[in-house]
Amino acid sequence: MPEVLLSLRDVKVHFAPQAGLFGGRGGTVRAVDGVSFDVHRGETLGVVGESGCGKSTTGLAIVRMVPITEGAVVFEGLDITQHDRSAMRPVRRRLQMMFQDPYGSLDPRMRVDEIVAEPLVAHGVGRGEERRRRVAELLDMVGLNKGMAERYPHEFSGGQRQRIGIARALALSPDLIVCDEPVSALDVSIQAQIINLLEDLQRELGLTYVFIAHDLAVVRHISDRILVMYLGRVVEVATRDELYADPRHPYTKALMSAVPVPDPDAEDAREVTLVEGEVPSAINPPSGCHFHPRCPFAMPMCREEVPALRPREGRINACHLYA
Repeated sequence: MPEVLLSLRDVKVHFAPQAGLFGGRGGTVRAVDGVSFDVHRGETLGVVGESGCGKSTTGLAIVRMVPITEGAVVFEGLDITQHDRSAMRPVRRRLQMMFQDPYGSLDPRMRVDEIVAEPLVAHGVGRGEERRRRVAELLDMVGLNKGMAERYPHEFSGGQRQRIGIARALALSPDLIVCDEPVSALDVSIQAQIINLLEDLQRELGLTYVFIAHDLAVVRHISDRILVMYLGRVVEVATRDELYADPRHPYTKALMSAVPVPDPDAEDAREVTLVEGEVPSAINPPSGCHFHPRCPFAMPMCREEVPALRPREGRINACHLYA
């Protein structure tokens, strides 16, 4: 088996909402509610689910940008759960993040060379000419001309800004990059260019990705394995081909049913799983299996007992149907 680079063990991230206009806070938001998974070196683990399921918060927990309520994050064999800012500094050289919004993630007051060199400056890597050469190398690596280094972010398109973000993430030669919906704000044609760039960089540099997205077509293209989340919990983990050919968890089946098939005959012939209602509140989630109020296959035990995420009939899922 490939080396395990990152492990999350029963990670929980709960937030206490700030008081509203009329006072009361109204409970605790269970954004991530007991997530466990491994990421192997060199692979791309896709993370999918509806908006509000905890995907992005899980990514922020990995890079320790939000406080962890319970559980453990282990990176390269080191438990970083309780690391403070100074203890995280050497870890951040090997653990980076790409953000969703290429417009909001770049400082508009900084030139591109300053943005890309910022991690080098923060960690005291190189000096003067050495840094300039590294910036030029990184820009070339992501398909940008070194002559663009003195421009400002507003002078670039969305796709070019995301390339700048990728160059910044690569500056310290990390082992793992958490990609938080890196193409969702881009046009479809530009999405394909960025995905292809990420795949090329992974082959060249031996990178490992945790790729968070809601677009199932994008996730299918780039991922080796896929993790499905619902309301702060993992409900299924499978290889890309297994998940798309034979989803097991009812929620995964519903997600796959929402993906259009270009062949009308195949569309008519396929089995469709429909769910009704809205995602429940993370402040007051349902008892037992969080999905049971919307699940067409729910049983009495689903309302009472939380299904463990474990191998069931040769696949890893959290569903009483396969108990």
